[in-house]
Amino acid sequence: MHRSAAVATCNYKVNLIMQPNRRQIIRSLAGSGLLLPGLISELAAGDNPAAQAHSQMADPLAPKQPHFAAKAKRVIFLFMTGGVSHIDTFDPKPLLTARHDTQYKPNRYYKGSVWKYKRYGQSGTEVSDLFPHIGGIMDEACLIRSMTNINGDHFGATIGIHTGSATFNRPSIGSWVSYGLGTENSNLPAFMVISPGLPYAGGQVWGSDFLPAVHQGTRVIPGPEPIANMHRRARTADVQRTELDMLAYFNQQHLIHRESDSQLSARIKSYETAAGMQMAAPDLFDLRQESKATLDLYGLEPGDTTGFAWQCLVARRMVERGVRFVELIDGDSNVDRNWDAHAELTKYERLAKNVDQPVAALVKDLKLRGMLDDTLVVFTTEFGREPFLPSPGTNGRGHHARVFSTWLAGAGVRGGMVYGRSDEFGDGVAENAVSVHDLQATILHQLGIHHERLTYRHAGRDYRLTDVHGRVVHDILS
Repeated sequence: MHRSAAVATCNYKVNLIMQPNRRQIIRSLAGSGLLLPGLISELAAGDNPAAQAHSQMADPLAPKQPHFAAKAKRVIFLFMTGGVSHIDTFDPKPLLTARHDTQYKPNRYYKGSVWKYKRYGQSGTEVSDLFPHIGGIMDEACLIRSMTNINGDHFGATIGIHTGSATFNRPSIGSWVSYGLGTENSNLPAFMVISPGLPYAGGQVWGSDFLPAVHQGTRVIPGPEPIANMHRRARTADVQRTELDMLAYFNQQHLIHRESDSQLSARIKSYETAAGMQMAAPDLFDLRQESKATLDLYGLEPGDTTGFAWQCLVARRMVERGVRFVELIDGDSNVDRNWDAHAELTKYERLAKNVDQPVAALVKDLKLRGMLDDTLVVFTTEFGREPFLPSPGTNGRGHHARVFSTWLAGAGVRGGMVYGRSDEFGDGVAENAVSVHDLQATILHQLGIHHERLTYRHAGRDYRLTDVHGRVVHDILS
């Protein structure tokens, strides 16, 4: 290295120790000859090359106008992994219970529920004893008792309700919303997922597949550091800003002749978002700002960073800060920690207690803050559980995709309503079937998106979330 450059570099290191300001850093680097003239002028002028570079290429997360006036600005998607039994939670079947353990047909016996049902609110919607708190917010919700899925195994059903396909890799619904609407906060991703473990289908649940990678969900893991590298490593904010500005300059130079490389653009944008998250994330996850009354509402102890109560309260803070789509996942692919109940329905007491109060609190909290009017809350699972078993006395239920229950609240959904009906045993749809594509189309509709117009060209054809299916369930909307 030339002697003058070596001296300037040494001065730069000394200045770092003395915590220099931005102008001192630029002078040190300029004196060493380590900066290109164009970059020197941009930095010295005080402009942010990251912003200039950003303006020269399309920002894939820039806010976009919906197709029509939207009722919802954002979505909170609550996913119960494992297949929650509709018969034991939201869909009472007194005849099934009356015939419990009697023979239905050869090798098939009726399996009734051990939990009692109660009517809640002015609507009188029936919910089982497992969910007394959620029962208390049924006047705000539309309960769909006629959901169907396109696959009966965990993997296929999980990706089916998230991506619209049970067999092929497709972008998640959160990725489609990010692609269609962008973000309201450039320092946070448009799509965030709070998931302690990996659900069935793993990261494909929040993957972007053929959409630009910038639209995939950012996973948050409950704990003391929900997002890795959340705090800057540079000694000062000035040092970090200069480093990021230099990186943005060189990224833009590299991109000039590679504008068609969406993966490169997405990677550059992801680093910009990561830098913004270092500014926004510490505040986002600082629950010390919440009142004792709010913590008590969710049933969250001060300092606790685990459990579904933490997930629900953080979700409210995310949507407050402009995140478009937040998914909360309860459970993972370990049968001891999810709602899969082939032989142990008794674990539902523990699982329900973990989510019941926090989920109800989330709806109440959004309403208190005036946010429920434009926040769509969706509570679902991949499928239900079957009403018939091979032998009497079995404490469990198998998979059942033919019918299950889901509910929605807020953002133009008709509260206090039950839509659709399963047959008298909860075995199949008796009235007003709602497919996963119908649910997806309805969610997009509330966001102001026509599900047939939200497309992305890939491998020679235009793809959409609902594939060639889907209808908006207008009857549940006000």
